[in-house]
Amino acid sequence: MFGFEALTFNIHGGYLEAIVRGYRSGMLTAADYNNLCQCETLEDIKLHLSATDYGPYLQNEPSPVHTTMIVEKCTLKLVNDYKHLLCQATKPLSTFLEYITYGYMIDNVVLNSLLLLAPCMGEMFGNCWTNATLWACLKVAHNMQELYRLVLVDTPLAPYFSQCITSEVSPGTLLYLLFD
Repeated sequence: MFGFEALTFNIHGGYLEAIVRGYRSGMLTAADYNNLCQCETLEDIKLHLSATDYGPYLQNEPSPVHTTMIVEKCTLKLVNDYKHLLCQATKPLSTFLEYITYGYMIDNVVLNSLLLLAPCMGEMFGNCWTNATLWACLKVAHNMQELYRLVLVDTPLAPYFSQCITSEVSPGTLLYLLFD
């Protein structure tokens, strides 16, 4: 109201603002993208990215380099940066940062449910933004209620799925949810 709010901003938001500014300065620039477009091999791309913030994630990878490895390591860097922000944030920013991850959680629930009903669709699991612990849950869970108990009960999504998860869910319903 009187402009004094800025006096205490750094108490709660100064550190995170500095981190985000650091992340911003580490983003690839237009010149970086132009150089990447001129690379002839994946080794050239790895060499160029090693001079950026992505370098530590790519430095120990052996040759030959594959596109999936480059994408995986670059994604890992972004995920680690995001998790660091989430751990350092206080409310209401931490709540917001958690909420923007729910879309990925919901996609994972739907894809994992499809796998439960059709195990032959195992290659779809590669599309999930999750860790490998869900594989163990999928092997143990025999119906949707068990999958809910093992995977969702401790997540922020649990209240949204608690009433609608039943043991008899048709594959058509899950496909509708997946593409909706």
